[in-house]
Amino acid sequence: MLRLPDSGAEVQADGRRMVPSAARNLSGILAVLQTYDLQGRLLEIASGSGLHAGQIAPYFPDLIWQPTDLDAENFASIRAWTSGAANVVPPVQLDATAPGWGAAYDPQDAILLINLLHLIPDTGAQTLLSELPLAVGGRAFVYGPFLRGGKTTSDGDAAFHTSLRDQDPRLGYKDVDWVCHILQARGLSISVQDMPANNLMICAQN
Repeated sequence: MLRLPDSGAEVQADGRRMVPSAARNLSGILAVLQTYDLQGRLLEIASGSGLHAGQIAPYFPDLIWQPTDLDAENFASIRAWTSGAANVVPPVQLDATAPGWGAAYDPQDAILLINLLHLIPDTGAQTLLSELPLAVGGRAFVYGPFLRGGKTTSDGDAAFHTSLRDQDPRLGYKDVDWVCHILQARGLSISVQDMPANNLMICAQN
């Protein structure tokens, strides 16, 4: 298991896992999503604790929010966080790094991916990005830390990137230009927005 800054996060009595990093970036991610008229179906890849689904989905009542995660052990926390959100459906297991994964889903109006790309190998990241099942006019939102020009841009990012590589040489920050190139190769239009704590939000529209 990877050693991450939020490893060992507190679990409350109702099963919700309290993840400090997710709580910190919540308001910034919500602010970006609120600039778009999001309706229809949203697929969240790697929902983790479920905090984002539970806290953001109620702001978009015209979205049906589908949380997913590779690890079914996260489902209890996801269910706890989303229990009061009427537009969130039960979580399902998904490995979005497995070739062919996107074909299993109907085209989505929105796809949300938060803090995952640096935790998976390049090959898995390329598969994930290449197969995003976006409907015509749909948008994918990819949030997290990235390399820029092949380099980290803060001491904290450099330390975290190195710690990931030390644990598994296949992991670590992806370059923002590499991610954008994969998305643009699919004919998606790209915008990149600076976010707090040196993160980026990449929006790709079909």
